[in-house]
Amino acid sequence: MAASIQDVAKLAGVAIGTVSRAFNDYPDIRPETKQRIVEAARTLGYTPNISARNLSAKKPPNIGLIVSGLLEGNSKDNLVYLILQGVLSYTKTKGLELALYTTDSKEQRRRSYTEFCAGHSISGTILSGITTDDAYFEELMNSGIPTVALDVPIHGQRVGWISIDNRAAAREAMAYLLSLGHRRILVVSGKKNAHVSDVRAQGVREALEAEGLVAQECDLIHGDFSEELAYERVKARLRSGAGMPSAIFCFSDIMAMGAMRAAREVGLRIPDDISVMGFDGLSLGELTMPPLTTVAQDMRAMGWEAARMLHGIMEHREKGGYTILPHQLLLRETVSPVEVGKSAAG
Repeated sequence: MAASIQDVAKLAGVAIGTVSRAFNDYPDIRPETKQRIVEAARTLGYTPNISARNLSAKKPPNIGLIVSGLLEGNSKDNLVYLILQGVLSYTKTKGLELALYTTDSKEQRRRSYTEFCAGHSISGTILSGITTDDAYFEELMNSGIPTVALDVPIHGQRVGWISIDNRAAAREAMAYLLSLGHRRILVVSGKKNAHVSDVRAQGVREALEAEGLVAQECDLIHGDFSEELAYERVKARLRSGAGMPSAIFCFSDIMAMGAMRAAREVGLRIPDDISVMGFDGLSLGELTMPPLTTVAQDMRAMGWEAARMLHGIMEHREKGGYTILPHQLLLRETVSPVEVGKSAAG
């Protein structure tokens, strides 16, 4: 069986993160420690992509943008592309190398986070699409590898995370619907294990409570950030006879597009019979019929800020932490007030 980074760490008497940093030529590794790791790697025949004989070579740091679940995404969803644009625009200005890597839950169970980074010569990582039950989630907080996550709170040495205030954004969107007279609102959440799903749902509850209302369990369904699943589950809900909602609030624009298709297929007009609101601000939302009302977040800015923070952590100029970026409520044409004299229940 081939030796692993864990085997090297055990033989050298150091932590796994120390081995990874040594292979990536971090300045905080003492020469004698690095030499011990090199010798352990040679003894075990461990050969990561960074060759032990090149440990002292001077080269630009290699930042890895690691995207989880990319193949599960929708072709209409350009969020990862926008994030990549933001990251790349920063790295270009600073002379850093950038590599895009993809992973999934199966890959994460097969290889540790530190082993993945060492094997790909990664000096620091930006994580997109990771959820709180991913195999990498707990490990990365204690890996010692500079890491910045998008939309997932991580805490530990040399880590940080970037996000908008998702709770405030969802609260603002829900409050807008309530201000137009909507009271029976169907909420389409994302994945159950996604941090953004939890905090956006919390924002929805806060908006309802501010109006003296309580969300009923049947008013929330999970669309898993999938257009097709949202379409199927919204259509089933609208045909269930459980009471017709006057508005649908989806936690992604992709799910909102599925909800709009479902509403039309059951004979509802948007926004005359039912309003639909999304979340993300995809450019494609301007082209739906009618154009989609949504909460917009600047994903290019998120990618830029993630790269800036990671660079600072890598160079020991900052410790990481949490950066909140602004959001914006885009009022287009899929939301309208509940008609006077018409029940908010539809």
